[in-house]
Amino acid sequence: MKTEPIKILLVEDDELFRLGLSVRLMQEPSLQIIAEAEDGETAIEFAAHNTLDVVLLDIGLPGIGGVETCRQIKQIQPNLSVLILTSYPQQSLISKLIEAKANGYCVKGIPPENLILAIRSVAAGASWWDAIATEHIQAIFQSSPIPTSPTPTSSNHLTKREQEILKLIAKGKSNQEIAEILYISPGTVRVHVHTILQKLEVRDRTQAALIAIQQGLLSP
Repeated sequence: MKTEPIKILLVEDDELFRLGLSVRLMQEPSLQIIAEAEDGETAIEFAAHNTLDVVLLDIGLPGIGGVETCRQIKQIQPNLSVLILTSYPQQSLISKLIEAKANGYCVKGIPPENLILAIRSVAAGASWWDAIATEHIQAIFQSSPIPTSPTPTSSNHLTKREQEILKLIAKGKSNQEIAEILYISPGTVRVHVHTILQKLEVRDRTQAALIAIQQGLLSP
């Protein structure tokens, strides 16, 4: 059975960089760039009316910029994965991207095979944050913990299996990868993930991963 390629919207204002990136990604049979955009407004309009799997989004766009573009896309299409391209992973930028609900970022100049892996990961529902971002996220929670609701969102309320899966989610593993690691079916993983999100009272895997970091399920 042939797997459908990952449908990508490439948003980059540098024409030469965009062309080189497009040519390289289109060499991968599992990836398909269905459209390109030079600014955030065009990207938002296209994402609102077309079926996509991933938006590969430059942060330094003209006009409203990449962060606001990401925020608006996620408001319109909450389940659409947005992978940011940036020249410098500044800590202030990481905080803004988390707030905008980005699924992760890649630094420009990343080896092509790593970028392709990142695209596949976010398309599968995982997040893609490097060591710098993870350390910053940990620092955020150490200095300013997530406000708790009347029902505590503690990982202690999860079963042992759910805690195992949450730890793997926080490490950026897809459902398929988790299934292979734990020797269970992808369908079972999906059920567990749904239960985890409900128990932790979060909307998506990224927020669940942040709680995993807060609860100390990941080694520094």
